[in-house]
Amino acid sequence: MKRLLDLFKNKYFLISFAFIVWMIFFDKNDLFSQNQYRKQVIKLKQERDFYKKETEKVRKDLDELTTNPQRLEKFARERYLMKRDNEDVFVIVQGNKAKK
Repeated sequence: MKRLLDLFKNKYFLISFAFIVWMIFFDKNDLFSQNQYRKQVIKLKQERDFYKKETEKVRKDLDELTTNPQRLEKFARERYLMKRDNEDVFVIVQGNKAKK
């Protein structure tokens, strides 16, 4: 008990303890902020990977559309409902099933 009491009377221990408490709870870069930053970094990395994959898909589609005229025609018909002069286009929309 006396040893513990002497420890709390030691000015170096008190200053070190106060410094550690300050750094953990009150500093601008405390543990809670660091945890939030870590979560944000993980989320941003996931978004970066997603956008890299999407960019690669779009780049591949663009390459196909610029080199293949049949693919370009198919793309225009599907996405923009374009048609030739002697054709009719029927758009079939599948609705949701009625809930019981």
